[in-house]
Amino acid sequence: MTLNQAFKILTDVAGAHVARIIVDAMPRMSRWRLFWIVRKLRAGVPVAKIVHYKWFYGLKFYTSRWTLDPRPDTETIVDAVLGDYKKAKHISIADLGCGTGCIICAIAKNISADGVGLEKSLAAARVARKNIRDLGLMTKISVRYGDFGCATALPTGAFDVIVSNPPYIARGDARVNLGAMHDPKMALFAAHNGLAAYEQIAKNAKNWLKSGGRIYMEIGIDMDADVIKIFKNAGWSFVKSVKDLGEVVRVLVFENIK
Repeated sequence: MTLNQAFKILTDVAGAHVARIIVDAMPRMSRWRLFWIVRKLRAGVPVAKIVHYKWFYGLKFYTSRWTLDPRPDTETIVDAVLGDYKKAKHISIADLGCGTGCIICAIAKNISADGVGLEKSLAAARVARKNIRDLGLMTKISVRYGDFGCATALPTGAFDVIVSNPPYIARGDARVNLGAMHDPKMALFAAHNGLAAYEQIAKNAKNWLKSGGRIYMEIGIDMDADVIKIFKNAGWSFVKSVKDLGEVVRVLVFENIK
């Protein structure tokens, strides 16, 4: 089968943009391989899960069924951190539930920074390590297996900045699109109406930040009031909210005051 034939079939199924991404990633494609891809596309599998990569903040990240695909909304965290620390000589970062490692890697590629990605999925941790290696960040970033629900998961007072895109979808929420259902459930869903991860992080992350350090949290639509309340009750000082390109409040920033 020629690439032109494959491109035409894929265009009919998913559009020219998706077809181009797949053909560029797989320049040699058998008829059976094409049949498999078409079945995946018709089942709603995101193209990133087929070609195993996704661009994020101008960087190419490997992704798999064990990781949440990087999303444009999450670039809001990177923008916020870079905006606040662009003049800093150096910062140390912890990325809670790092997945592919896209957030901490994007930051470390743009300013002087090092740090740790914390991940409780061994399979996701392997993906993060691969991306760190592929991006040449092995001397700056490491990945630690652990759960941000555990107070001893990271060393005390070690970081200037903490970032996180935790699971925040309430279990049973019918608004989850088909593509997201191919991401790992542990990266999507949280108990307590989607607030459980924020409760754990608000409780434990104060121990890991230096005094005056900041935490940058991604949130879902209309979750800002609930998350701000959780962090204030845990002794954090609210700094600001940051909107994504769709004018949705996507990131909340808190300061650790001891």
